Amino acid sequence: MSSLVISQHIEITPGICGGNPRIAGHRIKVQDLVIWHERMGMSPDEIIYHHPTMSLADVYAALAYYHDNREEIRRQLEAGETFAKQLQGNKPSLIEKILQGENASQD
Repeated sequence: MSSLVISQHIEITPGICGGNPRIAGHRIKVQDLVIWHERMGMSPDEIIYHHPTMSLADVYAALAYYHDNREEIRRQLEAGETFAKQLQGNKPSLIEKILQGENASQD
């Protein structure tokens, strides 16, 4: 029964969002909700406040999907972080420059 409920809220479509699980009818990936909830400390209510086209059931289904598929979602998160680091190269971020006391406007 629970997988039926989750499948009403979560879609996996090749070619959309890299084939990663996402909220049905949206381009918001399950891993995005995991970041907002676990890393940024947003409650499900706060998430739907910022994304009012999603329902509370969508958020809870995404979190349930994550808890049922932790390793898969964590691999997706790590792949995204690795890709971002590759794009950044050896250039420090604006925050790193500020923390190092550099004038960020010199670039």
